Amino acid sequence: MEITDEKLLRIALITSLIGIIGLIAFTPSVEVKKVDIKDISRAMIDEKVCIDGVITDIAESSSGTNYFLTISDGEGQIQLIIFEKQVAEIQSRNLDIENFKNRKVEVTGTITEYKSSLELILSSGDSLRMIN
Repeated sequence: MEITDEKLLRIALITSLIGIIGLIAFTPSVEVKKVDIKDISRAMIDEKVCIDGVITDIAESSSGTNYFLTISDGEGQIQLIIFEKQVAEIQSRNLDIENFKNRKVEVTGTITEYKSSLELILSSGDSLRMIN
């Protein structure tokens, strides 16, 4: 049996399709884990999580491009970092970051560590939502 370029191409195409279908079928959907602030630990660094809490403090960076929000859920608190890109996304939704103060929010972000403190980096502009 001689393998021609055409047969080799068909084998490669079929193998690729089977692989793609396998990835779609067997890859679990990516869910963001909802956690309490008190349960956030160093073992979770680089994990994407969702938290609920009240914005208790808002500080702007000296450059005026980034924001540092303190979020508390009554049992713990964490600093939320909002970089310039996310600030622009929030403002494009006609929202002012200052309006989030003392409001209950749901936040999705990635846990990081800076100067021995755990922080949450906002994922995107629509990952910060006011809730009732």
